[in-house]
Amino acid sequence: MNLHSKPELIPPLAPELLARFVAIVGQKYAVTDRQMQEAYLVEMRDLFHGHTSVVLRPRSVTEVSAILKLANETKTAIVPQGGNTGLVGGQIPHHGEAVLSLTRLDKIREVDPISNTMTVEAGVTLQRAREAAAAADRLYPQLLPSEGTCTIGGNLSTNAGGVAALAHGIARSHALGVEVVLADGRVLHNLNKLKKDNTGYDLKNLFIGAEGTLGIITAAVLRLVPRPRSVETAYAAVSSPQAAVDLLGIATERTSGGVTSFEMMARSGIEAAVAHAAGCRDPLAKVYPWYVLIELSSQQRSGLRGVLEDILAEGHEKGLVLDATIADSMEQSKAFWRIREMFGEVQRHIGASVKHDISVPVAAIPAFIEEAGAAVTKLIPGSRPMAFGHVGDGNIHYNVIQPVDADKDKFLARWDEVNAVVFAVVKKYGGSISAEHGVGIMKRDILPDYKDPVALDLMRTLKRTLDPNGILNPGKVL
Repeated sequence: MNLHSKPELIPPLAPELLARFVAIVGQKYAVTDRQMQEAYLVEMRDLFHGHTSVVLRPRSVTEVSAILKLANETKTAIVPQGGNTGLVGGQIPHHGEAVLSLTRLDKIREVDPISNTMTVEAGVTLQRAREAAAAADRLYPQLLPSEGTCTIGGNLSTNAGGVAALAHGIARSHALGVEVVLADGRVLHNLNKLKKDNTGYDLKNLFIGAEGTLGIITAAVLRLVPRPRSVETAYAAVSSPQAAVDLLGIATERTSGGVTSFEMMARSGIEAAVAHAAGCRDPLAKVYPWYVLIELSSQQRSGLRGVLEDILAEGHEKGLVLDATIADSMEQSKAFWRIREMFGEVQRHIGASVKHDISVPVAAIPAFIEEAGAAVTKLIPGSRPMAFGHVGDGNIHYNVIQPVDADKDKFLARWDEVNAVVFAVVKKYGGSISAEHGVGIMKRDILPDYKDPVALDLMRTLKRTLDPNGILNPGKVL
């Protein structure tokens, strides 16, 4: 991926056509001023910068439908956008496409605690969705560090993961039905609350994870679960990634599905968080090479702490756990989690990094980390691998930080080389080059090297069928 390449540009919209788009949403909700557009054009890590003639901010599915109908008729390219928290450039108008921001579609249409469902529009933030579920004594089980900004539409369009995927699954697992505006403006009304509906193709899954290339999700029916009555959190030092995997096995066996999260963190990330993130301090007195953050949840109001203590005790007896502490309060639990949540942000303080969002079978995590580390340090001596992430579902954020005092731009210019050696190890173990962030533009050109060719052919066929004029997020994924 060449971060500095200049994309082919699309001519600005003709004044008459621009006026027609603006009329759909109203002048107040059509952003044409370049300075006011900035928040929609820059990716949060500052890797991608876009430009556009207009940012359209519709309020209803009717307005979204009208925008796409006009876009299809005039072959105007559209980039849909939620909270602009994506990490692979899929939400950025690289070529000058019109941006369709869905943040004003922010109604929570219904919360049904009896059916354990919630119907929300695409612009509802993850935090608001979780709060609405909690108000009905339910849990919406997706959890991401960007919950205050990321939106349900964006989560579904990218099939986002998160720290609770071990117990509850990724975004696709939470959606029972969707409302989608197709490229020609037609609306697919598939807001299904049913767990059982055996009436043909499961069309919702065409659009979940498609990154807005097949249709624009405007609303969804989300699955809720009972709120846990007790939660316990432990911060433990382990001797190695293999010890972390083995400890996960003990926790899983002892809780029968009660392990909500199981996060692994390298020492270098802990040090960066403590040094550069306000409110972070090292929970353990001594320094260890690896750590895990364990969260257990239960519908039982008591007894869970004893279960967690037994897990840690068995882990210690087997030489897996070197030291550990269990949170005594919600505040202490949040302090543990803050360390993990700051891993992505604090890396900029210790150098440029080439980031990877990969997955491998859980059993292969230790071998992957060892072999990828050897490969990248051979390629760039002095480079500093930092592995962390969701051990329970095999999703490792494997970031390679520049050597100390190295030139940032020269290091980032070797992005593709670093990718190649890391992804070769991923491929060896039957993994995926994108576990939860999507493909976007960042991984589009290398996707054919790792994706089954028949699967890619079917994806292209679906794209041509549902978007024959190629107006929906062109150049992304495929």
